[in-house]
Order: sequence, then C-alpha cells, then structure tokens
Amino acid sequence: MLRTHTCGELTISNLGQTVTLCGWVQKSRDLGGTTFIDVRDRYGLTQLVLNTDSDDALRGKSRELGREFVIKVTGKVIERTNKNAKMATGDIEIVVSDIEVLNGAKIPPFLIEDDTDGGEELRAKYRYLDLRRNPIRNNLIMRHKLAQEVRRYLDSLDFIEVETPVLIKSTPEGARDFVVPSRMNPGEFYALPQSPQTFKQLLMVSGFDRYFQIVKCFRDEDLRADRQPEFTQIDCEMSFITQEDILNTFEGMARHLFKNVKGIELGDFPRMQYADAMRLYGSDKPDIRFGMEFVELNDVVKGKGFGVFDNAKLIIGINAKGAADYTRKQLDELTEWLKRPQIGATGLIYMRHNADGTLKSSVDKFYNEDELTNWAATFNTEPGDLVLVLAGQTDKVRKQMSELRLEMGGRLGYRDKNVYAPLWVLDFPLLEWDEESQRYHAMHHPFTSPKPEDIPMLETDPGAVRANAYDMVVNGIEVGGGSIRIHDRALQSLMFKHLGFSPEEAQKQFGFLMDAFEFGAPPHGGIALGFDRLCSIFAGLDSIRDVIAFPKNNSGRDVMIDTPSTIAETQMNELKIRTTV
Repeated sequence: MLRTHTCGELTISNLGQTVTLCGWVQKSRDLGGTTFIDVRDRYGLTQLVLNTDSDDALRGKSRELGREFVIKVTGKVIERTNKNAKMATGDIEIVVSDIEVLNGAKIPPFLIEDDTDGGEELRAKYRYLDLRRNPIRNNLIMRHKLAQEVRRYLDSLDFIEVETPVLIKSTPEGARDFVVPSRMNPGEFYALPQSPQTFKQLLMVSGFDRYFQIVKCFRDEDLRADRQPEFTQIDCEMSFITQEDILNTFEGMARHLFKNVKGIELGDFPRMQYADAMRLYGSDKPDIRFGMEFVELNDVVKGKGFGVFDNAKLIIGINAKGAADYTRKQLDELTEWLKRPQIGATGLIYMRHNADGTLKSSVDKFYNEDELTNWAATFNTEPGDLVLVLAGQTDKVRKQMSELRLEMGGRLGYRDKNVYAPLWVLDFPLLEWDEESQRYHAMHHPFTSPKPEDIPMLETDPGAVRANAYDMVVNGIEVGGGSIRIHDRALQSLMFKHLGFSPEEAQKQFGFLMDAFEFGAPPHGGIALGFDRLCSIFAGLDSIRDVIAFPKNNSGRDVMIDTPSTIAETQMNELKIRTTV
C-alpha cells in the first residue's frame, strides 16, 4: 500500500508515529511562517503542517499544490494546539517530512465542498467530481449499508438470491420497454426487464420457495425526481404463504433496516383500505405524519344557490389548524398555485375561524353565520383554524385536494423528514378503466390475484373486483408494492380475457408462464421495494438522483458520458436497422 493510514483514522493514540497518507488536497493556507494543508480521502480529512523548521525545498513544493492535487505525504503525528471537535482527526496534525505529487489537477469547475457553488447540470456533467463531496459520498455509503442489511435480514429467513435475465421478451403491459436489437436474429428484439416478475414466479414453480434479488429494472417512461429510466428494486417472492405472511415478513425487514441503519425503532405499521385512503386523503399513498383528513360537505352546503357547490359531484375540505391568520394575499397566492396546469383547480373557497370566535368565509354572500357554524361543527374547528374547500368531479377534486393537503402540511411544518410514518395500503382495485383504449388495464400487473370472494364479479362488474394487493408507504411515498399471484392456468386465462387479450395473444406473450402453471405451481406472492426511493427516504432527500452514483437527468440523458447517442453506420448495418429521424 502507498499509505499506512487513511485520512480519517488518526487520533491522539497515534502521537509520535511516522505515517504516510494519500489523498486529495482540499485546501491550503499559507500564513507566512506556517503552511496548513488539508488532505482528504473518502474516510475523512487530516491537517498537515509545515513551518519554519521545515526544509525550504519542501515548503516550496507545498506552495505549488492546488485544490484536488493527488498527493502522498509522510510525516510525524503531533497534538494540535487548536483542536477541532467537529473532525474525527481534529486532535492531531501531521508535521510533513516528505510530499510526493502523484497527480496534478486542473482547477475544478465547482467547489468540492459540502455547500458547493455548482448547479445541478454542471455537477451532473462532472459527476466523478461531485462524488468526492461528503453529502453524495455519504449517501452512497448509506446505500451500501442498506443493501448489506437487506441481504442479512433475508438470508436469516432462508431467502436465496437468484439472478434473472436482463435480455428478455417484450410484453404489452406496464410502461414502455427499452428494446435491444439482436444481431444474430435480424428484425427481432430483446427487451430490458421492467421487473423480474415472470421469472420470480417461475422460480416459485421451480421450488425455490424464498427468492430475493437486488436488481436493476428499466422503464421507458417520463421522468421526475423519484423516477429514473434504470432503477433498483429489492425483488422478493415466497411460496406457500398468505398475504399476512408477506406483510409481516417485509414489515419486519423495514423495521430491521430503520433500526440497523438509522437507529430508529418503528412500531407496527397501521393498515388502511385503498377505498379509505382515497376517501380521506385522495391518494393511495397517504402521508400520515399529520392529520388534515378530507371532510365531505355535500349534505352541508348544497341547495343554497351557490352554483359551484350545487353543480359539483363532490365538495370536500380540510381543516388547516392554526392557519386562520393567513392573509388575503397568501390565500390568493395559494389559489393561483392550485390553478396551475399541474393541478388544474378552478378556484379555492375558505372559511376562517377567527381568534375571537367569529366565522368569515369567501362565500358569505351565500352562507350566513348560522350556516357557517354548521361548517365549523363539521370540521370540528377551533379559533385560529382555516378551512379550505374544493368542489368538482370526484376523482379530480380528490387529487387536487390531496396536493393542497400536502402543500399545507409542508407550509405548516408537519412534514418533518426526521419523522417516519409507515403504513400498508390494502385491497386495491384489480382493474382500472382506460378511456383512451376503452378497456380495462391491470392496476398492478396481469398476474395479480383477485380476492377469491370477488372472482364471480369478473363477469358481472369487473371494476368492483378487489386485488389481493398491498403497498408499503412511508411519509407519502410508495416504497414498495406486491400481491398474491395467480397460480393456475384457468384463472390466469380469465384475467387475460378481461384485459382484452385473445387466447392466441395470451399464449404468444405469456404461454411459457401458463404452461408452467400446469406442472404444479404452488400458491405464491411477493413484493418489490424501490431501493432508490428507500435510500432517498433514509437520506432525507426528495430526489433519488443523489443516492445513485451515475444518474440520468429529466430527459433520460447521462450528460457526463453524453448518452443516448448515435452509433456507427457499420453497427446499424450489422443490426439491420434504419432510423427515420
């Protein structure tokens, strides 16, 4: 090794030792008689010192060191006179006897500091420099620890890790596939897996009753802060189990991870029906760190001559406790926020419960004080509270109110990233109607089992059939979802029929799975947890990009290596492909 120690391990116990460190120059301070240099590696930072007793040639060499130079330095460990309690090595410094420049460095395009002056696009272009910063490096160290604890927990329960193929068959359900042309089979294509779904089911058929994999998945879909074209799942499947077994197993894993990585003890996860989540929060992934549940007002406010309410399918509101002092300017700004195309509300109605007990609303023309008293009773308001109301089509207004609830939760300080509120959401609809294609689609995927008691409704009322499905939600983020699977050919064929597949199409796309079901498939089910999302929650981040070593931007581009990009004409010819762009 070129070094005897790392830059993060020397302490007062090493006094008097001669050591050799290797790392990057963080910064240098020449104070005339004394020169201080901070040298850094991934383990920490150590202060070097040269003074008037040092060799002149050595001091001259030290003055030539720039930021990010890679150096090897030898010296004696001494006690610092001005100790730094914020540094692990803050009790000591190294009196330098030799410096070797292993590599020089250009001036970096942004500061390699915790608080950098580099914008997101610039840091993405020079990601290898961004990864030198403590916040990003610490995120990746935490990600590593999380992965190790996942493996430790699942191994203790007799799960085995099995790798599944990356070049698979394109199927029509879910997001768009990334496809890969086959040179040896001209005109034919592989797809990159959106998940290992069918393979893990085949592993259950094969008798591997407890499988997991920390696996790359690929989806060609529009991107946002918590999506990447390639992402990582903790993918799991179990045989001979019920839904309760899966919930207990992976609730236990979540508690294990929070305890062993974050040092936080989580209690039992509450459980909520999908229908209740939509009714009370307008979301299938409710943030339950705070209340502010929806209150329905149809029976309270209709029939008073106010057209907005009288013509609405649903009128709902929330009680923003303590927000009655919101000014008219703040309320107008909130209304404009709701009117943005991303949310699409037409307006906002409010009622203040003033500190003196009086009630004041934006619709006083239509509702007198006695009627507003009914509003206050319905919302159980107290002096100082602010009621916010939206009206419209049921699905739209629930979604709009969900966004408003989260916004107010943030503004009022209820969404503390150091507080964790997990839950299970259960009993999703099996199917959802798509207006564009005029047919049902699987809400999760076509291998999800319906509730046994709801199977007869597949013929009579498909939209009412509930799935044997469940999602794990933490702080309003869906971190994982799964289901009990279909494990017999007859029910799987029936499911494909209701999804609009002809028997021939179903056999062509999924015949390998249905054929496998005829050779003794056990009852099975599983879950896939979004590993990147889990890491971002543990790191207290809104975006998953900074828990991924080399992420893509919102256009799906890696600006560091400039990809996607065109390929050589000779490659195109070998693949028998032409572009029409």
